[in-house]
This record gives sequence, structure tokens and C-alpha cells, in this order.
Amino acid sequence: MLSKWGTVAAVAAVATVLTAGPAAAQGPSAGPVLPNAPSEQVKKPQQLDGQNVQPPEGATADVALKVLRDGTLQVTEKVTVPGGKQLTSRVPLKVSAGDDQDRVFKARDIKTEGTASSQLTGDQLVLTFTGGTGTVTYTVDGAIADQSGRQQARWQVASGFDTPLAKLTASFLAPSPRLSPVDCFAGPIGSNQRCTLAELDHTGVVRLEQNDVQPGDRVDLLVGLPANTVPANAEFADVGLFATAFAFTPLTGLVFALLLVFLIAGGIFVQRRRKEDAGALTTATGPVEVLLRDGDRVFFASPDGVLPGQVGTVVDETVDVVDISATVVDLAVRNYLWLAEVPGPNGPDWQIARRNPPDEHLHDFERAVYETLLPAGTDAVLVSQLRNRGRLDLRKISDAMYADVVTKRWFSRRPDTARSRLTWLGAGIFALGAVATAVLTFTIGEALLGVAVALAGLAVAAAAALLPSRTARGRVLVGQVRGLLDYLHTAKAEDIPPADREMVFSRSLPYAVVLGDTERWLGTFAALNPASDGSAGLYWYGGMESDHDLRRFGAHFPSFLTALDGLLTASARASR
Repeated sequence: MLSKWGTVAAVAAVATVLTAGPAAAQGPSAGPVLPNAPSEQVKKPQQLDGQNVQPPEGATADVALKVLRDGTLQVTEKVTVPGGKQLTSRVPLKVSAGDDQDRVFKARDIKTEGTASSQLTGDQLVLTFTGGTGTVTYTVDGAIADQSGRQQARWQVASGFDTPLAKLTASFLAPSPRLSPVDCFAGPIGSNQRCTLAELDHTGVVRLEQNDVQPGDRVDLLVGLPANTVPANAEFADVGLFATAFAFTPLTGLVFALLLVFLIAGGIFVQRRRKEDAGALTTATGPVEVLLRDGDRVFFASPDGVLPGQVGTVVDETVDVVDISATVVDLAVRNYLWLAEVPGPNGPDWQIARRNPPDEHLHDFERAVYETLLPAGTDAVLVSQLRNRGRLDLRKISDAMYADVVTKRWFSRRPDTARSRLTWLGAGIFALGAVATAVLTFTIGEALLGVAVALAGLAVAAAAALLPSRTARGRVLVGQVRGLLDYLHTAKAEDIPPADREMVFSRSLPYAVVLGDTERWLGTFAALNPASDGSAGLYWYGGMESDHDLRRFGAHFPSFLTALDGLLTASARASR
């Protein structure tokens, strides 16, 4: 049983703790300022008389702490674990000593007996105890700090257990028996819960007891010593601004979990869109009604009103030479241009002449083609003259074509660029995240929240680059173009009324040109008599008015396409 002087000393120690304020601190901090509990919460010290003590059920630990004269702390932990179970303790060697400092300890000379084993990893000493009793002895540097004209010893008697402890007992011995104050806190890190028992007995030994130590709880013992009792050896490490601002917290963990869900969902969405886009290039939508009937008359109508020059861009996402050539033929078929085969010094040549001026019915890219071939003041030109004149500027044509497929809502952005509204949105989110990271770093911390926003912005920008630019309407049109190609392969001249054959042949020809089916289409209508409508020759192509069928036209027209493609190809290469 403790003497009345031991009890008085313990009460005096508690009173000293309760009355001491932070203003009394001098020199480096020995640790965080631990909150003092109100006096009514301080438990009356229990007498250790050994009567009516029931043996605890579960794991128990007994820890002996001894401060040596060189300032080191000798620790002996004896842990008893019920058979068949295992207990692990993670002893931290770096604990917070304020907002901008960590207190650093070093463990050495580690020895184990019985069922105990140890592993020193980074800032932790990991102790493992299996069924039975195990003992670990080690030496700690850094437990003694000078503070307020005295010294303070600090050590976490228990910390980081992965299973509950039924009971923890400990003793603390120092070279001087004049130990005051004595403070002991238990429970989760940061709590102000007092230990079940912590007192100084009449022999100058601090004894503590803590019941029901839960996994993750710590038992933190702080004991005051007279000044210069032993050499002080506490070490402190400054915590940099970035280390605290970028600390991983439950809030940042939640935000990054949401970010992961966002990334996974976005990845699935991008993959599905790319798969749908690839499928549109290989799957036809079925038969396409290209020939429309009005009584006894038959008319040609392209799906979704697509023009020959637009077909190639919608299918392969690029403006090619053949798209421009098909547009030239289409402008002739629609009576804006006149094409004619004429003799030349080195064989046949071809004239391109004005027939009707550009009007509001032309798209911007068609007007660009018209004005590139026949600029203001030019009414007619030979292909050979265009070749000798030098390269044609095709940039205006391609720019207008790319813009046109976006206007028609076949593409969400120009297919020749990866930038879209989604790209700029991602860039804006990234910039917002970068600014938030900087502001949070120098203010309240939690800078990882800004990092998460910035990563989300990068993900949005990456998705914008990976997402196909072709829209759902564009994918439908690609399937319809395959149906249009089937029409070119299967159409028969005799199925079309004689009065409409020349018009159907001519309106379909530019689509055959852009889809690479020119020769087949010419062969299908080779026997067509262009004079059956009352006028000699094709209404848009001169030089063969005396022919009673299209056989000679079918043999010569591919040469015109070859010459025009060659001129455009040379111009495209020169502009690179």
C-alpha cells in the first residue's frame, strides 16, 4: 500500500500539470501541447494492494522504462498473448511535436526472447508476439528534452497494437527520484483521455496502468525530471510546408477515391465511344433509298443530303484530293461549271469554264473550289494552264470542308484537330486545380484537393483527345454511305425510266468518283444515249456531242480525273 506521502506527491503532480500553462515553456518543444482535463475528470489514484484482482482475459503487456545516466532510455516489453493468436505493435520513431516539427527517436540494440520478433523499418519498430510470452529489450535515443528549466522524458509506452490489450502496466525509473509532473494520455492519437492510473510512488518510481487498450490506441507517458539530470538528446525535424500541405488525410483520401471512380467511368465511356465509331466503319445500316420516285419520274437523293466532297471527309476524317475532284464534277453536274474535252499539243486537254456564278445554294467549300479554279476575271481555263501556272492554294478548300462537316453536326470538332470544347474545359479545370493547389499550400493545407482537381482536368483533356470526333449522326451517315456504295454496285440502267437515266447517271457519278467506283458506274451506263432527252451529248460535258452512247466518254473521262488529281496532288505537296 502506498504511504500518505506517495499519495500527496501524486496529487501534487496532477495539480502541477493542471496549473502549468504554455507561457512557461522555454527552448525547443518536447512535444505537442497536450490538453489538460478538468479537475473533476482526474481519477483518484488507485492503491496497488493486490486484493480482489482478477486475472485479465486476453493479451497483456508489462513495460519497464529506465533512464540511464547517459540520457538513453532502456525499454523492456513483456507481452503475453493467448495461445493460437498473434499481436503486432508498431512503435513510431517519429511523432508530431507541433504544426511544423516532428520529434525523432532512434531504436537500437534490439534483443528478443521467447515468442517475440522485431523488425526496424524506416520510422517504425515493428514488434510481433505470437502465442505465449515474449520479451523485447531495446535502447531509445531522443527521449530526454530540456523544457522550462527542467527536463522531460517522453515515450509512447504502447502504440499501434493491431489487436486489443486487456491490460497494460508499466514502470518508469530515472537517476533522480524527484519526478514531477507525471502525465499519461491514452486512447486515439490526439485525444485528451487520461490513463486509468499514473502516479509516483514513495520510492520514486512512476507506475501506470491502462485497461482495455484498443487497436491503434496509444499510451503516451511524459515525466518531468530536475534540470541537468541526464544529458538531453531530443531531436526535432522541421516539417516543410509541402510535407504538411500535401499530407494524405481522410478528406483527400475520399476525394481521390471519387477521382478514381471518375477516371474508371470516363475510361469506360471513351472505350465504348471508340468501339461504336470503329463499328460504324464496318457495319452498314441496310438498304438506302437513293432513288426517289414521283409518279413515273425517278430522282437521285443522297442520304442526309451529303455532298460528294463531304462523303470522303465523313468516312476517313481527312480532306483528300479525290474529295475536291468529286466536288468539281458535282459542280459541273449541277450547272455551275462546264467541262469539255479539247485537243491539246500533247494529247487531250480539258477546259473548265463558268456556267453559272456561285450563289447562296453553294456551301463554303464548294465556293472555295469554284474560286480557286476560276478566280475573279477568269471565265475559262485549261487543266494544262492550271498546271503551268503553279500550285493551287488548297488550304482554304480544306479548312472550309472541315468546318462544314462540323456545321452539319457529323463531327463534334474539326477532325483534323484534337482540340474541342471538351479540351478547353479540361484545360480550365486543370488551371483551376493548379491555382487551388497553390492557394491551399500556403493557407489551410489540404493541397492534395487541388491536385485531384488538376488531375481531373488532365483526364478530361486526355478524354477529349481520345474520343472520336464523329458524332452519332456522323456514324449513322457512315453506315448510309456503305448503303450508297451498294446502290452503285447494284443499280441497273434499265430499271430507270429512259427520260431520267442521264440525270440519275450524272447526279450519281460524283459519288462514284469519291467512293472509287467510277469505272463500274461508267460501264453500267455505257449504252446510254445522251441525246434521248432531245439535246446532243451530256448536258454538262462537251466534246462528245456526236456520240450516240457513253462508251467513248467512259474511256476518256478517267483521264480527266487523272489529270485533275495530278494537278491537285502536286499543289497539296507544294503547300506542305
